[in-house]
Amino acid sequence: MLDQSQTPLLSALQISSQRVHAPFYAPGHKRGQGASPRLKELLGAAALAADLPELPELDNLFAPEGVILEAQELAAAVFGAEQTYFLANGSTCGIEAAILATVGPGEKIIVPRNAHRSVIAGLVLAGAMPVFVAPEYSADLGLVLGVKAEAIAAALAAHPDCRAVLLVSPTYHGVCSDIGAIAALTHAHGIPLLVDEAHGPHFAFHPDLPTPVLALGADLVVQSTHKVLGALSQAAMLHIRGNRIDRARLQAALQLTQSTSPNALLLASLDAARHQMATEGKALLTGTLALAHQVRVDLAAIPGLRVIDKSAVTAFSSVSDLDLTRLTVEVSGLGITGLEADEMLHAELGVTVELPELRHLTLIVSLGNTAADMQRCIAGFQSLAARCAGRQSSPDAWHHPTVPEYGPLFTLPVMSPRDAFFAATETVAASAALDRLSADTISAYPPGIPTLVAGEQITAVAIAHLTAIKQQGGYVTGGDAPKNFRVIARESQ
Repeated sequence: MLDQSQTPLLSALQISSQRVHAPFYAPGHKRGQGASPRLKELLGAAALAADLPELPELDNLFAPEGVILEAQELAAAVFGAEQTYFLANGSTCGIEAAILATVGPGEKIIVPRNAHRSVIAGLVLAGAMPVFVAPEYSADLGLVLGVKAEAIAAALAAHPDCRAVLLVSPTYHGVCSDIGAIAALTHAHGIPLLVDEAHGPHFAFHPDLPTPVLALGADLVVQSTHKVLGALSQAAMLHIRGNRIDRARLQAALQLTQSTSPNALLLASLDAARHQMATEGKALLTGTLALAHQVRVDLAAIPGLRVIDKSAVTAFSSVSDLDLTRLTVEVSGLGITGLEADEMLHAELGVTVELPELRHLTLIVSLGNTAADMQRCIAGFQSLAARCAGRQSSPDAWHHPTVPEYGPLFTLPVMSPRDAFFAATETVAASAALDRLSADTISAYPPGIPTLVAGEQITAVAIAHLTAIKQQGGYVTGGDAPKNFRVIARESQ
């Protein structure tokens, strides 16, 4: 039995930062001695003294034998993994490495349409061909939900040569797919299930939270430990179970996607976050859930607001559960968009949310929130509702789907994202872009789900969707769309 009260990496870093010696190694500020006075004022001497490289006593992230290995083994035990890797480049590098470890050039992988853009980057790096599966969408809620097990089964039946399945669960809104059923389907085909569980690292520590995907059969899981636990921004973990993942290839992939100079403060914060959850996680999350419940009740009592609850989403077959620490509030009943509400709350009312969308605001309630935060939140929304009193409800245009209708349950791009990335391109006006292949992955914000993936055919529906989002106050990333599009030159197709 491992001793979860220990913090091997954190403790080693603390000792090393206090060791008296002459530093003739990077980084150049030499334990803070040469740092900008302004940086010293912001971070403090202790943090700069702990900004150390991979000194002998601090181990090596890519070939751990000492304190990093011990810290990763402790994390694996408490998160339910057989092996855990610390990530200093965020979940992004973990997702990219997961794809590189399971598929190669020309090979297929099933991917949900609401995947993070790091998945597209991983496809470019690996040269793999995505089989995109559409998640379920609720027009009433205005939310993308989970991926149906039936959709995965259909995609596997149509493309039995797929080498892996990748899912996002929970979503940004806390919506969980039926991972158990999908894992059974995936394993029946002899391939691994990869899960982007970036927003669910806390699930393992309280019975009132959704079941962690590792316990439901996932083979590889990436978590953003910093998003809802106590690690520093950019600190994440990758967990694996079973024998469907080539661990040597995964290790090699992580060396491709991670910095060769990982920040010791980030790695130590992972050790600290694990220790905190292992020793007091249930108590902390009990308090967090109580705060979340109270703010959910109080927000729902404000006229014009609609708080999305568990029963509303679990009524759909693609959804197995909802993270109750994630609050999604529809504000269209106030006669404003979520983007307008976010601006007023942030700039004038002292409340800053995680994700503003056309109809909704999504709030993350975590172990760092206090009762005072909840009181300010309720007061801010009450003031917002009072300011909007008398306005008419949002026009139908604000209820434009979060993602356009893609037609088939699953689709393949005409050209792989990698081939599109390296192809010759040209820029054309929207009127000339119809039916051409997009050279860019273009996402409408909110919520950032790709409307077009590099290598896909540009459709009238996609152009209309991007235009509507832009007109409603959102923004579009990926070139100059929807005014102009960068497309694959015809001679490269």
